Amino acid sequence: MDSFIDLTSTNWSYYTIPAAFALCMLPSVYSGILAGKNYDLANPRNMLDTCAKDTTLDKSVLNRINRAKAASANGFETLGLYAAAVVAANSAKIDLVKLNKLTIGYIISRAAYNFVYVQLQENRRLASVRSIAWGVGIYSIISLFLSAGSALNLRA
Repeated sequence: MDSFIDLTSTNWSYYTIPAAFALCMLPSVYSGILAGKNYDLANPRNMLDTCAKDTTLDKSVLNRINRAKAASANGFETLGLYAAAVVAANSAKIDLVKLNKLTIGYIISRAAYNFVYVQLQENRRLASVRSIAWGVGIYSIISLFLSAGSALNLRA
């Protein structure tokens, strides 16, 4: 990864916050596309109920819509904590390479989480892969906070 993008002199971390937001939105947009006529722009929060009542909608498509909405919600549940961790790590001036690796790792974990949850969960045996992707993202967040705390304590 060091050869693909420069992790040693460019701080990519703040760019990952809008990327994380986009990764939260993508599954929701995808679910709206899958829902088709069941998506009501005037009342989008009723989409899941409307889809559930649609007897012409294939069950596997309905399940994918539900999983996409859940993946989106899960991303938004961690987005604020992630953004705070990025700010804390930058404020504490943690090692740039470590900062970049942890923030890019979070983005990769969220992309993997979305893909596995939305596309591969028809096979329930892959649920652990989704949990691993989620865990990597949480590990990144916690590591950013702990690194920030350590950096500040070393200077105290």
